[in-house]
Amino acid sequence: MHTVKDVSKLAIKQWAEDDRPREKLLYKGASALSDAELIAILIGSGNRKESAVELSQRILKESGQSFSALARLTLHDLMNYPGIGEAKAISIAAALEVGRRRKAESPTERLKITQSSQVYEEMFHLADINHEEFWVMLLDRANQVIEKVRVSSGGVAGTVADARIIYKSAIQRYASSIILVHNHPSGNLRPSEQDIRLTKKLKAAGEVLEIPVLDHIIVTHRGYYSFMDEGNL
Repeated sequence: MHTVKDVSKLAIKQWAEDDRPREKLLYKGASALSDAELIAILIGSGNRKESAVELSQRILKESGQSFSALARLTLHDLMNYPGIGEAKAISIAAALEVGRRRKAESPTERLKITQSSQVYEEMFHLADINHEEFWVMLLDRANQVIEKVRVSSGGVAGTVADARIIYKSAIQRYASSIILVHNHPSGNLRPSEQDIRLTKKLKAAGEVLEIPVLDHIIVTHRGYYSFMDEGNL
């Protein structure tokens, strides 16, 4: 009696050609591959108990089937999986970063900001990192984005945003207004007292320089908080 093998139990080299992720991508295109198969290509092999695809399926399952959640894992987190060493962890992290940068590439036409949700979508990549970063969006007179500038990067305890650095960038790029953006890796959607004090400080500086702060957005993987929408600006 002919038995059908579960190819996921075999090493990739033992698979039928149509089932091998690399060959499948070559002949059918990347879109034909599952998420686990794409990761299996990155890691190349599994461990003694799991094939590359099985291991990839488990990593994805424990990340909630979410590439965004996977991107929040550190190299050390990835290396906790048997079969994932430093080189494989770096390959996964690099591939996710390439995807993030592709998404972040500026379109031919400048984005015009008309509502807070656009800022969240544009800066959502901040939800994928496990430390706080502070950014400023520089806008022209038509509220179109001139540039996005990272002001500071720090530990999970908080970041330090210097008004001089922020407004130096705004003046150099002839910005008419700015939007402040930072992330809360904890997922907490409420602003801290430090967030509130900093917003007031930067708003006051903007009034003097006639480069107003239009909003301050806190980005998390659960959603966002807008100082303007909440009436706190």
